[in-house]
Amino acid sequence: MASLEIGLLGAFQLRLNGRAIDLPGRRERALLAYLAMPPGEPRSRDKLAGMLWSERGEKQARDSLKQAVLKLRKALDGAQPEPLPSDREFVILDPAAASVDTAEFERLIGEGTAEAVARATALYRGDLLDGLDVNDPAFEGWLRMERQRFRDLACEALGGLLDRQLADGGYEKAASTARRLLMLDPLQEGVHRALMRVYAEQGQTALALKQYQSCREALQRELGVEPEAQTDRLYQSIQQNRSTSRPAPERNSALPPPIADAPPQPTHAEPALPAKPSIAVLPFANLSDSPEQEYFSDGMTEDIIAGLARLHWLFVIARNSSFTFKGKAVDAKEIGSRLGVRYLLEGSVRRDGERVRIACQLIDAATGHHLWSDHFDGTLRDVFDLQDRITASVIGAIEPRLRHAEIERARRKPTDNVDAYDLFLRALALHNTLTFEDSREALRLLDRAIELDPHYAAAYALAAYCHMRQRQRGWVASTTMEGARLARLAAQKGQDDPEALWIAGISLAILTGESEEGLALIERSLKLNPNSAGAWMVSGMARAYAGDSATAIPHFERSIQLNPLDPLVYLTWYGMAFAHFAAGRYDESSSWLERALRALPSYLPALRLKIAICALQAQMEECRRWVERLLALVPDTTLAQLRMHYEPSVRNAACRDTLLSGLRKAGLPD
Repeated sequence: MASLEIGLLGAFQLRLNGRAIDLPGRRERALLAYLAMPPGEPRSRDKLAGMLWSERGEKQARDSLKQAVLKLRKALDGAQPEPLPSDREFVILDPAAASVDTAEFERLIGEGTAEAVARATALYRGDLLDGLDVNDPAFEGWLRMERQRFRDLACEALGGLLDRQLADGGYEKAASTARRLLMLDPLQEGVHRALMRVYAEQGQTALALKQYQSCREALQRELGVEPEAQTDRLYQSIQQNRSTSRPAPERNSALPPPIADAPPQPTHAEPALPAKPSIAVLPFANLSDSPEQEYFSDGMTEDIIAGLARLHWLFVIARNSSFTFKGKAVDAKEIGSRLGVRYLLEGSVRRDGERVRIACQLIDAATGHHLWSDHFDGTLRDVFDLQDRITASVIGAIEPRLRHAEIERARRKPTDNVDAYDLFLRALALHNTLTFEDSREALRLLDRAIELDPHYAAAYALAAYCHMRQRQRGWVASTTMEGARLARLAAQKGQDDPEALWIAGISLAILTGESEEGLALIERSLKLNPNSAGAWMVSGMARAYAGDSATAIPHFERSIQLNPLDPLVYLTWYGMAFAHFAAGRYDESSSWLERALRALPSYLPALRLKIAICALQAQMEECRRWVERLLALVPDTTLAQLRMHYEPSVRNAACRDTLLSGLRKAGLPD
């Protein structure tokens, strides 16, 4: 057993050889937690300093990190082997020295057996690093995303455990599991109903009725809505039977029979799930006092349906089918089954004078679990502008959520049971890890996907993007010809696929310098889907490389607005830096580069631009440090290679010459 035990689920806990260790420093706790997720992964000192001391200058942040590592080593003295081996560039938590509850939790969830899931839920003591606050936006952003991810995993695991316990008639355990679920997500109305039924089955009528009140208060407080009709009927049924005894013991049902008036089961055959992800947008509920506002809530629903329909990879149920459920209280699982969809989006519209609030929830129809929820506020001074803004916000928010949910679903499928779409999702997850080995494996998976579906435009596009990334990072000598071939095939086969079009467009612009052709594809993509953060980002990049900084910068800003928590946002930060560089604003450019390099210290385009700016501003000591880092990553870097790299992609000749001049002044060899 490892000598060091780290508990991150709930309040931070640390034990060494069975003895509790008090680690009072908040940033030291945060640093150890970050190194532990997962243990064994080298973390660059620059990224760690940027994650926890982003408000300080680079040197001061590195010094603060050095002191924090020393404090940790002192606190962990006696652990075997040495838990924090490090060098000048990287710090690592040795997995042989430490056991971490988050790693064990994910391992057990992945195992999937009833016993493993029960053990995993026992490990979940509460939110990740509950109560830890370091007041650094970079760390807080990472923590917010990881905290939600673990909460979602815990909800899914507890939901599955609850289903098993109810089926087995284990009421005491089911009640405990349901209460834990509601602590994590008090808006799961189906769980409230399950707990009400369990209490009723146990003869605890008062608790069942009290649970209804808790459900009603939570829905009113968070969403401003009343319980579903199904919940109200259950409440009334329990009230009516309050004086009756419990059901006879020989009864074999895990729950009482369905309440009278429950929606009838369909008599027609239920549609099968389509091969690609599918969603139905249910009519948004009008919670305003005036029924005249019905047009507004209906219009909002129709706008979102139309916006989602632009996503070529998503199957969207038509308005006429979705609106058959208007005003009806039907369980999410039943709707998903009857419409043949994987996901549901539901919402409500509440007007108070000139102000309006839109609340939305994204639901996994198979489990009823909530994947995402949010609300959006505005005024009705321009009702159509408000509808457009909220539609864009909703689509921009749920697209990455759906993609993440689909990647996780594909990962859970057996590797010998895949189709072209799941191969694409696996490749996408590997592509985002930014290693050469994963990029090669992504291309192998995409080749298989294209074999299964020779018309799969998105697979051609992602393969082209992989080639472009490999060239940018200097992993292979040349991928221009193959990357360009794949990009043209993606554009040809995906003329109505907005994602394939923007990926093909930026690949052509970077690999071959066909910026006009690339921009035309990107602009077509934005016409098909104006709410794509990726399309806005690459539009900014292509324009920045062409010297159009004035247009590029607002396009980058739009991308960040649509997807502010994108783990690849450093690409957009680099794009902002290049746009400012092209406009001669070196200080602004350098500021954006520092953000990008804190997020990914090995990102070569940002490194090269930072070196050029330091040389052009005669900051030669700092320039030397950046050059050392670049040559440590790519020892054979030469100006001749970089000239060949930039000539096709940076179409603005004056900007390209200035960049190369800066790299020459930095002392890079010819």
